[in-house]
Amino acid sequence: MKRRTSKTNYPDPERNKGTFIVRVDYCQRNTWQGRVIWAEENKILRFRSALELIRLMDEALGEGQEVHILAE
Repeated sequence: MKRRTSKTNYPDPERNKGTFIVRVDYCQRNTWQGRVIWAEENKILRFRSALELIRLMDEALGEGQEVHILAE
């Protein structure tokens, strides 16, 4: 079986890249709570769910997006 590839399967080289360090402090209500460090910007972001963690990282890398930093 031949595998098909498409340009849409590859990351956009123009998109920003980032390094994130994730620390899970708790696992309550079937999800994670903790903090993520955006290494390039030296920012610490708190998250209350795995979905929020993904959203924060996506916003950090998005073009023209504002990253909301929650107080510790």
